[in-house]
Amino acid sequence: MLKGISKLLSPELLKILMEMGHGDEIVIADGNFPAASIAQRLVRLDGHPVPPILDAVMELFPLDTFVDHPVALMSVVPGDNYEPDIWPVYEEVIKKHEPHFRGFEQMERFAFYERSKKAYAVVATGEMARYANLILKKGLIQ
Repeated sequence: MLKGISKLLSPELLKILMEMGHGDEIVIADGNFPAASIAQRLVRLDGHPVPPILDAVMELFPLDTFVDHPVALMSVVPGDNYEPDIWPVYEEVIKKHEPHFRGFEQMERFAFYERSKKAYAVVATGEMARYANLILKKGLIQ
């Protein structure tokens, strides 16, 4: 254990966050996401919801300021009249760490899956909210 680092961040996840360079992406996925079949590197945080994991990651992880939208969400599938109530929670968590955050990119489901296949890592969580997947693009420490 280390002081000041969330116990949600496993040694494996800390190593991955350290290894990532500017422009690399990490997926934080909900419990329904096909993480094992998509991930190049898979970190399991089953049983934990996304918001506290996102908060712990954002404590250490700079977002890319050279792109308009360094955080992407999976869009609601057309015809599904669901409005994800977790998205405002994500925005609040991100703005806590990145006050100048300008909003999310929204991606069609299969485009999100394809982009996730290229991500440096996927974090599989136990989040049960629908449309609760995000992709974070790493920035620079300035």
